[in-house]
Amino acid sequence: MDLAGLAVLVEAAQAGSLAGAARRLGISPLMATRRLAALEEAMGARLMQRATRSLALTPEGEAMLPFAQAMLENEAAARASVRPSSAGASGLLRLTASAAFGRKVVVPVVADFLTDNPQVSVDLLLTDTVVDIVGQGIDLAIRIAHLKDSALIARRLADNPRGLYATPGYLAARGTPAAAVDLAEHECLCLSGTTHWSFAGDGRERRIRVRGRFTANSIEGLRDICLAGLGIAVLSEWDVREEVARGALVALRLCDGELEPLAVWGVHPSARFVPPKVRLFMDALAKALR
Repeated sequence: MDLAGLAVLVEAAQAGSLAGAARRLGISPLMATRRLAALEEAMGARLMQRATRSLALTPEGEAMLPFAQAMLENEAAARASVRPSSAGASGLLRLTASAAFGRKVVVPVVADFLTDNPQVSVDLLLTDTVVDIVGQGIDLAIRIAHLKDSALIARRLADNPRGLYATPGYLAARGTPAAAVDLAEHECLCLSGTTHWSFAGDGRERRIRVRGRFTANSIEGLRDICLAGLGIAVLSEWDVREEVARGALVALRLCDGELEPLAVWGVHPSARFVPPKVRLFMDALAKALR
């Protein structure tokens, strides 16, 4: 199939007209019409219904559209693979990150990345659930976790220091824990399903059972309840830097251990082909985290 015809199909579906597709592709309306007709002849099916002032995909066109988009993206990826990094990124970059980290850290990096790379576009999925990046066509997932073995490729971008935090009001009312075992006497704000916090100290790891009246599936929920003075939460330094600076939250230091460290990872589907857009975005994010 001719990629030029596929481009007309995709752009016409988005623009709603062949004239709009022609403008986007920088060709004449007559050329767009001819390319679409040639594609339909090659496919042996009508892909679009034309009217005087409207255009719509036929059922065959609807079925064809995602394949056309995929083939055009593959062509762009092939071109990008031989393009030097100094030329910048190009094409559509699909990213995913957790909601809090995405809003506070990833979005500002994306803004600079789009400015520095005018030929790239970004589709960002913010979610606190683990995404099947292969199944959903994601180019890069930013994860803060202990990674399990898989067929995916991961690059460590930065450390992710975490700590225990509470408000001055909570500590004044309930006291400040000095050791890990003291947490049993406190309201511990945990992610849903979490029953223990892990601490490292004296060359060993300890799991301390924690309980509280509030759990959430979102770090943002825990952070907000912690700021309301209702307990102690495990939070990342990047998430509470401003609150600690103005005295709204206090970082707690235990005498017998520190929280198990995590890292920020960039996870992508394959090591054989890492498009410049993925490689350059990981470089930009790693630089911002430093």
